Amino acid sequence: MIDPKTLRNVVIVGGGSAGWMTAAALSRLIGNGVTTITLVESEQIGIVGVGEATIPPIRHFNELLGLDERDFIRTTQGTFKAAIEFVGWTRPGHRYMHPFGSFGADMNGVKFHQYWLKFRGVGKAAPFGEYNICETAANENRFGPVPRDKQTPVSGVHWAYHFDAALYARYLRGYAEARGVTRREGRVVNVHQRSEDGFIEAVEMEDGRRIEGELFIDCSGFRGLLIEDTLKTGYEDWTHWLPCNRAIAVSSESAGELTPFTRATAHDAGWQWRIPLQHRIGSGFVYSADYLSEDEATQFLLDNLDGRPLGDPKPLRFTTGRRNKAWVKNCVAIGLSSGFLEPLESTSIHIAQTGISRLMALFPDRDFDPAGIEEYNRQTELLFRHIRDFIVLHYHANERHGVPLWDRCRNMDIPDTLRRKLDLFRLKGRLFRYEDELFAEPSWHAVLLGQNVMPQGYDPLVDAAPEDRIEDALGQMHAAVKAAASAMPKHGDFIRQHCPATPAPQPV
Repeated sequence: MIDPKTLRNVVIVGGGSAGWMTAAALSRLIGNGVTTITLVESEQIGIVGVGEATIPPIRHFNELLGLDERDFIRTTQGTFKAAIEFVGWTRPGHRYMHPFGSFGADMNGVKFHQYWLKFRGVGKAAPFGEYNICETAANENRFGPVPRDKQTPVSGVHWAYHFDAALYARYLRGYAEARGVTRREGRVVNVHQRSEDGFIEAVEMEDGRRIEGELFIDCSGFRGLLIEDTLKTGYEDWTHWLPCNRAIAVSSESAGELTPFTRATAHDAGWQWRIPLQHRIGSGFVYSADYLSEDEATQFLLDNLDGRPLGDPKPLRFTTGRRNKAWVKNCVAIGLSSGFLEPLESTSIHIAQTGISRLMALFPDRDFDPAGIEEYNRQTELLFRHIRDFIVLHYHANERHGVPLWDRCRNMDIPDTLRRKLDLFRLKGRLFRYEDELFAEPSWHAVLLGQNVMPQGYDPLVDAAPEDRIEDALGQMHAAVKAAASAMPKHGDFIRQHCPATPAPQPV
C-alpha cells in the first residue's frame, strides 16, 4: 500500500545534462507505480556542447543507473581521464598534474608525503607525481587496467571521463523515457504559485498548456527560472575570490595523440581548457572582462586551438557563486541553477549529481519536512564552499608576477577556511579536511606541491623510522608504479579496441 502522502507528480524544468541526469535517476530509483515524472524543455534553448570533463564519482552515478561503461563511452564519443594537467599556473613554462588516486603509501601511521618531504630535501626522492600511477601513466598517454601480475602495492587506477555533453543528455533521455519519463517540448512563460504559501503549483507553456506538479526541480541553467525568477532565493557572489566572469567555447578538429587527461593552461587574462574526445577537441577560454574584451578573447582562443574550429565560438557570461538556498518550498535547484563554479577542476557534473543523490536521500512527501530541506541546503552550501576554496587555491598560489589578474589573485584576502589550511600546510605539511569535503588529501597535496607551496618542515614522527628502510621503501614504490604504468596500453589503442565511437555526428 502506498503512503497517501507520497508525491504524485514531479516536474523537471530544463533538459541538458542536469535535467536528464535528474530524470534518469528518479526513473531508476522511485519506481513506486504512483509518482509520475515530467521533463519540460525547449529545443530552441541550446547547450554549449563542446565537451565535458568529469571526476571519478561520475562512475558511481553511472553504476547506480546500471549503465554499461563501454557503451556509454561509445555513445557519447567519450575518452578516459586520469588527471588534469596544469600548464603555467605556478609560472609561465611550468607544468604539473593533479592526478586521481593516492601518492605512494603511508608508513608507520605517517602520511607518505611527509616522508617524501624529508627525502626530497636531501635529494633522495623522485618527483612527487612519479609515485602516483595515474600521473605516471598519463604522462605516457597510457590507460587501462593494471595486469594482475603487475599490480602495484601503491595505488589502484582511478579514472573519470571526457564526453560530449549534448550526447550524454541524449543518452540519458533515452534511458529515462524508456522508464516512463514524459518529455514536454516548449518554453515556460509563466509560473503559478499557491496563494496561501507560495509553493509552485504549475508551469504554463507558450501554447497555454499548464503542467501541474507537487515537486519542481529547476534545471534551467544560469537563469534559475524557478529558484530565482519566481522564488527570489538570492545569490552569493564570489567574484572577489574568482574574478573570471566570461568564457568563449568552441570545438576543433583533433590533432595528435589521444591524451587521457584534461589540460588547463594559464594565460595573462585567464585560462584555456582542452578536453579530448574521440571525434574532436573541446576548447574554451575562461577570462575576466576586467582585463580582456570578448573580441580579444575570441581571437585568442581561435589562435590557440589544436586544429580547425568546428563551428562558431560561443560566448558565456557568468557570476561565480551560489544560490542562498538550493531548496525553497517545493522547488529544488540542480546544476547551474543552484550556482556556478568555473570548470577548472571539472566539478560541474559532480555538483549536479550530488544534488540528485542528496535529493534522493532526503526525498520529500507532501508535507515537505522543513528539517530535510534545511539539511539539503546545509550540505549544498558546504559542497560549494569546499570546491570554491580548492579552486581559489589555484589562483592564489601563483608566481606570475607583474601580470595584473594574477597579482590581484595572489595578493587578495582568501576565505578563512582556506587560510587555515594553508597556514597548517606551510608549517609542517599537515592538512585536515572539513566535513564531507569533496577533494581528498592527495588532491590538495598535488596542487599545493605542484604550485610550489612547500612546507618549512615535515612531521617529526618521520624521524622515528630508520632512514635506510624508508629510502628502500620509496625506491620500491617508485619502481612498482613505473612498471605498472608501462604495462598499460596506449589510451588511444585501448579505446579503439574496446569502445570506439560510431561515426561522429555534426557538432551541436
